[in-house]
Amino acid sequence: MLSPIRLISEAAELAAQRHNGMARKGRGSEPYINHLAEVANLLATATDGADAELVAAGWLHDTIEDTDTTREELAQTFSERVAALVVECTDDMNLPKAERRRKQIEDALHKSPGAKLIKIADKISNIGARLHTDPTTEELDDLADYSGWATQVVAGCRGGNAWLDEKFDNAVKAAKALL
Repeated sequence: MLSPIRLISEAAELAAQRHNGMARKGRGSEPYINHLAEVANLLATATDGADAELVAAGWLHDTIEDTDTTREELAQTFSERVAALVVECTDDMNLPKAERRRKQIEDALHKSPGAKLIKIADKISNIGARLHTDPTTEELDDLADYSGWATQVVAGCRGGNAWLDEKFDNAVKAAKALL
């Protein structure tokens, strides 16, 4: 078993290696690793650093979905819990976008407490990435669509961490202020 610091450090390294060269959608083509770092940091802050496996899963939450990383590899390298959390946060990319979104709303209530926190942190980061000064009409439409859908997903995830819930509410308020 890795020490908490090594677990998080190795998760960050694997996330960076596997997402190397990937960029976030939208303005600026920000390196994708910035999103993973933000999600992990939100989880570390929300738990006051008390849950290294959760923070590691935050770093890795998109690795199965976006790369050739497997659940087995994550379980072997990190832990069964890290692998399970990542799987819980993984969309089936073979489904159309509308179906994936519908499933996230439906499945939110049934997720483990840790996966719910990852989902909230992920949505906070994704809304924040859509907040721009002087947004285009297309960016405003995307922000309205995403924040509305994210609110439905997060409704099923609330209650596990008051700080994350409030941080999400503030992100939605910032989005509404632009709309």
